[in-house]
Amino acid sequence: MHWKLILTYDGTPFNGWQIQPNLPTVQGTLANAIHHITGETILPQGSGRTDTGVHALAQVATFSLTVPIPAANLHRALNRALPASIRILSIEEVPNDFHARHSAKRKTYEYRILPCDNDTRICSPMLAPYVWPCRYALDLKILQQAATHILGTHDFTSFAANDPDQATRENRYEDEHANPPSTPCFTRTIDHSAWHQQNDLLIYRVTGNGFLHHMVRNLVGTFVEAAANRISDAAIPEILAARDRSAAGPTAPASGLFLVEVEYE
Repeated sequence: MHWKLILTYDGTPFNGWQIQPNLPTVQGTLANAIHHITGETILPQGSGRTDTGVHALAQVATFSLTVPIPAANLHRALNRALPASIRILSIEEVPNDFHARHSAKRKTYEYRILPCDNDTRICSPMLAPYVWPCRYALDLKILQQAATHILGTHDFTSFAANDPDQATRENRYEDEHANPPSTPCFTRTIDHSAWHQQNDLLIYRVTGNGFLHHMVRNLVGTFVEAAANRISDAAIPEILAARDRSAAGPTAPASGLFLVEVEYE
């Protein structure tokens, strides 16, 4: 039986999605729960790898089991076996050729900023793990103008994490391929890129056919530089054209980033 899960998790206590020796990860915790329930040792495949401290509202994972078990029973058992920081939202049997990562067509991420540019606004400890408490005075209009510059198809090398070792450059991808090419492609198509304000939060939402490692956080860090009048928003096309990570702004903290949705045909 081949299963598709949709799960949500608080990334704060985990060292990201991908399993790592002697470190708590979402993938490893899920694999342990499946083994506890079924006795089978499998590694669930996610739609992409979220970093340490990054959250998911609707991550997708797939895995196969030889043990026959009704979907409702597996759903209930997993939520009982998993820590409170991970919850399975839904589970369904899917065709064997469905893969959480390879079958994905688009992903949506959201980044949340709490402006704390004066001493009267304090970020609650209950909120701090889920936002960037930014101390810059930010102009929402400029944030929005900056975000529009990345719409369409571009080479996003300038917004990808640095790759000091070519032998491990497949680690640059949040949505890696089964057999990474010797010369990775940094071109992505962005269909939606916009900011809005919701109560005290500034929220960035971006949808595309794929994202490079740290790409969303690097975009946000650069947009904030523009909104704080440290660079011009008109410089974004030049930063894209440079294809150089040093041309872009800093990496925004992981705490504000959420994987919101993964779309399939």
